[in-house]
Amino acid sequence: MEAVAEEPRAGARRCGSAEEAALEVSWVQGFSNKNFGFVNNQTVCYPCGNYILFLDIETKKTTALQCQTGQVGAFAANGNSHVLAFSDRRLNPIIYIYTFPELTKLTELKGNAQLDYALLALSFTGPYLASYSSIPEFVLSIWNWQENLLLCSESQPGVTVTSMSFNPMNWQQLCLVDENNVTVWHIERNNDEHHLTQNPVELPDAQGSMSRHTDLFFPISYDEDPYYGPLLPVSAIAGLEGDEAETFMTTCVKYRTWYRTFVKKYRERKEGILFFYEVKGLKYEMKIYADILQPISSLIFSPDYTVLLLATDQGTLYTYKPAHSGEAVKLLDTCRSCFLAADFLTGNEYCVSVTISGEVQVWFLKDGTGLSKLNLDVQATAMACCPSSNSVAVGTKRGQIYFLDVMEAEAPRVVHRIFLSEFPVLSLHYDQSGQFLIARATQGHIFILDARPSKLFQVLGYIALAGEVLDLSVVSDFKNDLVEVVVLLKVAVVQQARLETFCLSSALATDNDKYVNAHGMFNASAIKMKQYDLDYSLSSAVRLKDNTVYGYCTCAPFICKYHLSEENMSEDSSVFLSEKRTPGNQLASGFLCLSPNSRWLASAAKDGVLLIYDTFTMDILAQKHCHSHQGGGIRSVVFSLDGKFILVNGKNDGALVCLKWKKLKKTEAKEAASHWKSLLAILNKSTSNENAFLKSMAAWQFDPESKLGSLPEEKVKEAPLKFSNVDMTEEDGNVTTLYSAGTNDITWIGQKVKKVMREETQRFGNQKKELEMEVQKLRETIQKMMLENGQVPDIEKLEPQEFNLDIEEQEKAQAEAEQKVTMTRKEIEMENLANRYVQDVIKRECWDAMCVKGRAVKSFHTAHEVKNYPLKKRSKEELETLEKVLRLKKIETADVKEEGEKAEVMADDSASCCLIGSLSSQYGGDTSILYSQWDLHTREQKVNQIVLLKDIIYHLKTAFNKEFDKVARQKEQDIVRVKERNLRIHEILAQLELQVDVWEPALTDDEMPERALTVQDSEIKVEKYLTQEEREKAEMLAKLEMERQLAATDNERLRALDDMMGGVLEVKKEDILKMDIPSPAFISKPEHVWTDEEKKKFRDYEKKVKELNEEKENYRMSLEDELERLEASIQETTQNFDETVHKLSEKKVKLEMVIYQEELKIVNLVYALMLDEELGTRETGLHNFLMKKQKEKVKTARTIQMTKNKIEAYIDIYENAVVEEKNVESSFAREFADVPADFLDELLQLYRQRPKTPMTETVLDTANPYGKCLGSAEDNKDALTLLMKAMDELDSPEHMPNGLDLSIWEHFCLARRNKMESEELVKWKSQTLAEMQAFLQRRVDDSDIIDSEIEEIFQELTWLREEKMKLQLNLTIQFLLKQGQVELENTEIPEYSDAILINKSVIEELNRNIMAQGEKKIASMVEYKDFSKGMFQLEWEHRKMRMQLEDLQQKARDIVTLIISKDRQLLLTVPNYNSNVAHHISAMEQTLGIMDELHKKNVKNRQKKIKELEKCISLKEQENYELGLELKEMLVSTSERRHIFEAADTRHIAKKVARQRYQEILKQKHLRGLIKEEKEQFEMLQAQVERLRSRPFPIL
Repeated sequence: MEAVAEEPRAGARRCGSAEEAALEVSWVQGFSNKNFGFVNNQTVCYPCGNYILFLDIETKKTTALQCQTGQVGAFAANGNSHVLAFSDRRLNPIIYIYTFPELTKLTELKGNAQLDYALLALSFTGPYLASYSSIPEFVLSIWNWQENLLLCSESQPGVTVTSMSFNPMNWQQLCLVDENNVTVWHIERNNDEHHLTQNPVELPDAQGSMSRHTDLFFPISYDEDPYYGPLLPVSAIAGLEGDEAETFMTTCVKYRTWYRTFVKKYRERKEGILFFYEVKGLKYEMKIYADILQPISSLIFSPDYTVLLLATDQGTLYTYKPAHSGEAVKLLDTCRSCFLAADFLTGNEYCVSVTISGEVQVWFLKDGTGLSKLNLDVQATAMACCPSSNSVAVGTKRGQIYFLDVMEAEAPRVVHRIFLSEFPVLSLHYDQSGQFLIARATQGHIFILDARPSKLFQVLGYIALAGEVLDLSVVSDFKNDLVEVVVLLKVAVVQQARLETFCLSSALATDNDKYVNAHGMFNASAIKMKQYDLDYSLSSAVRLKDNTVYGYCTCAPFICKYHLSEENMSEDSSVFLSEKRTPGNQLASGFLCLSPNSRWLASAAKDGVLLIYDTFTMDILAQKHCHSHQGGGIRSVVFSLDGKFILVNGKNDGALVCLKWKKLKKTEAKEAASHWKSLLAILNKSTSNENAFLKSMAAWQFDPESKLGSLPEEKVKEAPLKFSNVDMTEEDGNVTTLYSAGTNDITWIGQKVKKVMREETQRFGNQKKELEMEVQKLRETIQKMMLENGQVPDIEKLEPQEFNLDIEEQEKAQAEAEQKVTMTRKEIEMENLANRYVQDVIKRECWDAMCVKGRAVKSFHTAHEVKNYPLKKRSKEELETLEKVLRLKKIETADVKEEGEKAEVMADDSASCCLIGSLSSQYGGDTSILYSQWDLHTREQKVNQIVLLKDIIYHLKTAFNKEFDKVARQKEQDIVRVKERNLRIHEILAQLELQVDVWEPALTDDEMPERALTVQDSEIKVEKYLTQEEREKAEMLAKLEMERQLAATDNERLRALDDMMGGVLEVKKEDILKMDIPSPAFISKPEHVWTDEEKKKFRDYEKKVKELNEEKENYRMSLEDELERLEASIQETTQNFDETVHKLSEKKVKLEMVIYQEELKIVNLVYALMLDEELGTRETGLHNFLMKKQKEKVKTARTIQMTKNKIEAYIDIYENAVVEEKNVESSFAREFADVPADFLDELLQLYRQRPKTPMTETVLDTANPYGKCLGSAEDNKDALTLLMKAMDELDSPEHMPNGLDLSIWEHFCLARRNKMESEELVKWKSQTLAEMQAFLQRRVDDSDIIDSEIEEIFQELTWLREEKMKLQLNLTIQFLLKQGQVELENTEIPEYSDAILINKSVIEELNRNIMAQGEKKIASMVEYKDFSKGMFQLEWEHRKMRMQLEDLQQKARDIVTLIISKDRQLLLTVPNYNSNVAHHISAMEQTLGIMDELHKKNVKNRQKKIKELEKCISLKEQENYELGLELKEMLVSTSERRHIFEAADTRHIAKKVARQRYQEILKQKHLRGLIKEEKEQFEMLQAQVERLRSRPFPIL
């Protein structure tokens, strides 16, 4: 483990010497579950935050290596060479190479990566490292880390690699895997040069079959259509050029990566089962090796392939030995999520941590060994350890607090749980004496609990603060037996903070009722609440015993010091000013932590640096970069009670770091020890008792029937410990999982509220019932008054609010309703605003932008409908382009010299329409400006032709729109005429007193589309909302209008004229039908009583009546004639317009045909341009690809030439080495010429003797599936070194021939060594020469492939040019064919050898004669048809007249046989029959009116009765509901009595009671029968009495 003390930061002071205090890492725990590997056969290493942890498989001990520059990035390990490599995560990251177990840094590799390295990989043999950088470079680099040399690199822009590994058999092969592909990179060596070549691997599809890869840039063949042209690659169709065209893919298929060896293959499944596959050829055998019951995420073998390491998703590591076929052994059991908090247990032997997912772990403080783990299965938010007992409190997001017993560190258990509130618990704090537990929750709630297990962790009360609580600090005053709590609040004022302080005494636990109210809230005076405003906004604050407060500033990285006294208060306001500001961490918004002895202040923030300050001088004692800002910085810091250890856990890096003092002043260490001793003396008074009680508590389990959680606090002490055993499953001895947690519990606050309500109900039950009865009486009285108020006249009625007794409650309800209405109105206004914005956008884009709005014209009587062409105003650019094209066309036309030919062509109209390909010239289109279809060869001509065709279409639509507007105006005029005539028709119908529906024509919404933009009042179905001002204005206008109408009607002259002459001065002709001659007064007398004068007056009266009736009949007939004329005129007008619309519709159809013809030409031209553009794009892409291949060709040629030169030079070196080796061998005889012949032969044999092949230091295990690996140049050097070591045995004097001089032997040994070195040198150079020649051959093959590709590109470029030429010459011509002309499919030219050439005029003359004869025949046929039609018409009229004669005869017979009824007699005899009938009708109408009023009154009475019945029904329903509740209670009491009865076992008593009850029931039944009979007799007697009473008084 490496622990490096860092230098102090700029701006901070160190106290005294820098060596007086320093921190070092004691141990680190955590598991990232991202990457791990073997660094040797027994050690596993993995990154965790700023550290790399090394775990010994045998001893399970952990050591750590710290990355001093921040968080560890990419990571790789090599178990064969015992080295590891990792990168840091900073700008311009560096790769570090360390050796194990020395943990010494070998080298640093500095590449060109700017942000981060994504992957690292170490080769199995040789000092080679592969690195892959992330965005933005995406560069693959190969390093020789021993020589700190970058061998080669290759860029892959945009490719994110997920896995990278060397081939175990050959270090020159590297496999890279991304999301879509698997690629094998070959590292080719040319002496001292290295090159990377790419070789993609073809993978099977989703069904597992191998399919041929289709090259989208170079398809196998091109499909060519004679009409649509060639089908080009997708990249050319998409318009891509350059590298995008070559790498374009239509679909991406993702493949899985399979890792397999040559002999054995292991595979894991999500169920946690390890399978073994033994592959033999094309067959395999599968076996199940182990089942660990957890999803496996990754596998890795040890270097000797004897141990298999399994990592799970839960953060657990298992080891498995395939050779032993045993069970998987758990190696490491870490957490699946990041650490949330950590704390020390009393005694400083163990510490406890909790993760966000609720996993509680106990660690051995000395070396960080994990002792146990308990899973709460809840999301934890806070944790703290109790100083007075070995209990741990864990807060959750649900607002619960779990209390754990950690008396046995190997088996923690949950003993209690408290459900405080629905608010999440943010933090937990114990005071130093362990008496109180302060829980901080959201919404400003702070709960105070008794921390002692003997009190069952009783909740003492809570405090509700006005604001968000940011931090909380606890200070214990042992002298005064007080606990002071400082709360940091967030206030709305910018750049300020607020502190709330309160005190807790031991009396709160002994006599709790005096200090809290019924709801459990503490009284502010009881806990001495105080408030302080500070001048800076703080994120954290701690308080010392001398009223000194340190706060971490939010806006800037410094620590403020405050002294809470009136002297430091600002003069202008009650804001405390900071005395001193000390620089803190580099990043702001940190937090502070105070040591138990209040001498050290820890500061931490997002930069991950821990700073320790002296609270007296605020000098930095020590600092440690234990986390990094990439991992979110530091989440929590805690000091041990003796001050020797500090626990620091990161926010997101998953690391828990334990620090200890490496150097410390003796005075400070002595002070911390003395404080610990004094604190331990205080805690020992209660620790043993509390631990004993804690140990005796049963394990907790949620029991829904248990009522202990709802007991009041005063009864908690008396409640027995009735806890049921908790169900736990033990895995590997120490890890326990808890299965409990109910979410349906009642919170502590809810229990308080429920208790208060229950007590109030019991206390004020009688008063409540009395009030309810009085209120009920008052309600009935008010309802009766309201009923009476509804029956009085309107002038006497009271307003409904006058019956409301609670005016304040009514005003409150009205205010709330008004507030809701205001909010709803604002929401509706915002929604309306959004809708209006959308409306404006749509209107601007689809309506205002149109110079011609889209509308329709409909016929009156048919379903014909014609729409115009909506047109946008042509932009300035379009008009300029059109003008430019017209000017160019005019210049081209002026250059044409064959005017005669042109005139001849234009004269033949039918031929021009056929050649032009459309009939637009017949509908107002100027086709003379168009290019001939035979001349559209260039791109500019086609573009200009498209512009001209669009202009023709625009003019055609404009011309039709003008005609359409005329028809639309005609319809409007016709509607006006019809309406004028309808006015006269209405007058005639009114005079004739006829009820006939008159047809009123009107424009529809399609004909007037602007109606859709305005909302009519008739479309709004709801009442319009008016403000108070609008209502007042409307009322004032209505009042003025009423006054004006009253003033207009109050005219004496008009009233007099109306009374005397019906409001007119002369009688008009229209009033004749209304005239009536009054009958004489004596007409009511009998005729025999009349005098002669009266008879004369009666005859004059009859004469006047007859004359008036004749005049009325004449006028009525004239009105009927006028009505028929008006209707005929309207019918004629509308029919004429319908014919106009029909003609316009036919013209629209033909015009649509013409427009489609022009648009078809545009489509053909656009397709030709698009095909030309695609061909150009393809040609550009091929040129780009050709340039790349040519550059690659030049580069390959240069490489070949350089390689040839190097080979030639190296051949000379090799030959020199061979010659030198031969010279060394030949010089042996010369050097030893003076040696005797017998010794010389023996020495020659020894000279040629070689030692046995030396073995490598690593013994190959039989479990290694790879066998012998390919060595590198460094391996050859190592082999030579081993060979020289093996020669030491042969060079020993033991092998010296007897009698040989020692000096000659030594000279011989030196010569033999030189000979062996020269042989090895020749061998090594021959291998190097072979590699160079192989490299040259590969480059030559690559050059040949490039040549063939270049040849193919040239061939395709030639084909493209030919296709472009065909496209320019082979034009698409559009012809108009008359009906009857057929275009033959056979393209062969017919034979014309026997054809006769005839003048066109002869054929035309013959056609004219044929047409004339045909017309004559048609005329005769029409004449014959008309004559036949006349005969049929005469026959029909004759038949009609005969039928009319029969009808008249039948009418005459009916008149003769007609029976004269009383009504007909009256009609014949009464002179004024109509007035008599009118009088009778008026009398009947009056009778009907009276009956209607009577009916309405009866309906109102019935409605009142219905309302009263509904009220009675509601009362009955309420009574039924109350009876139902009483029935439930009676059922409950009945069931209870039944249980009591069954338990009492009183069967004989029950039988006796039942018998008595049965007798009583029979007696009651008999009595009911008697009562019924007497009742019937009484009713009969009463009926007889009524009959007797009615006899003397029949009127009653």
